[in-house]
Amino acid sequence: MRQHDGTPAIEVVELRQVYGDFEAVRGVSFSVARGELFALLGTNGAGKTTTVEVLEGYRAASKGRVRVLGLDPRRDRRTLRPRVGIMLQEGGFLDDLTVAETVAAWRGLAADTGRRVNGDVLELVGLTAKARTRVRQLSGGQRRRLELALAVLARPEVLFLDEPTTGMDPEARRDTWEVIRALRAEGTTVLLTTHYLEEAERLADHLAIMHQGVIHVRGTVADVVAEAGDR
Repeated sequence: MRQHDGTPAIEVVELRQVYGDFEAVRGVSFSVARGELFALLGTNGAGKTTTVEVLEGYRAASKGRVRVLGLDPRRDRRTLRPRVGIMLQEGGFLDDLTVAETVAAWRGLAADTGRRVNGDVLELVGLTAKARTRVRQLSGGQRRRLELALAVLARPEVLFLDEPTTGMDPEARRDTWEVIRALRAEGTTVLLTTHYLEEAERLADHLAIMHQGVIHVRGTVADVVAEAGDR
C-alpha cells in the first residue's frame, strides 16, 4: 500500500460551475481520504459528471477550489495525469482495432509514464475471450469493461469512474464491482458516480447524494441510507 502524508486524495471546496445563466454545480464541498471509495449518487443532471470533469482537469472551475493528490488538476495536469485513471461516461475508441490492439496502444502510452502497467488487464475485466474482437462488435456493456481496463492499466493512485456499470447486465455489474474492490484493496482511491443506490451501498465507504447541483446529504453509507434511503 502506498505511503502518503495524510492530506486528502481529493478535496473540493465550494465548487461552482456556471454555463451562461445556468449554474450546474452550486457550492459543493467534500473530501476523499486516500485509499477510500467515495460515491456521488444522483439522477442524470444532478451535477455529478460536471463535478468529476473539473476534478479531472477537463473544465476550469467557475469558483471554488479543487485538489487531487494536493495538485490543481488543471494547472498541474501534466504532473497529475500519470497518477490518475479516468473512465468517462463516453469513451473514444477506434472501432476497427481489436480489443487487444486497443489495450496494446494504450499500454504504450501508459508505459511512458513510468508507472507499473498491468499485463493481465483483459483478464481482470473479463474480456480475455474478446481479445481478437473488433471494438465495433462489442456490446455496450463490453465497451464499458474495455474503458475500465484502460482506466486501470497503469494502476493509478486515484481512479475516477463516471457511472461505470451503465449498460451492463447484472452479472457484468457484479464482476465490475469485484474489480473495483480489488483496486481499492491495493490502496487506490476511487471516486465513483452512480445513480444506483445498491452500487453505492455495496462499494462505498462514504457517499453523498447530489441533486440539482447541490449535495443534500453525505456521510457513511449506513448514515446516509438511514437518513435518506427512502427518498
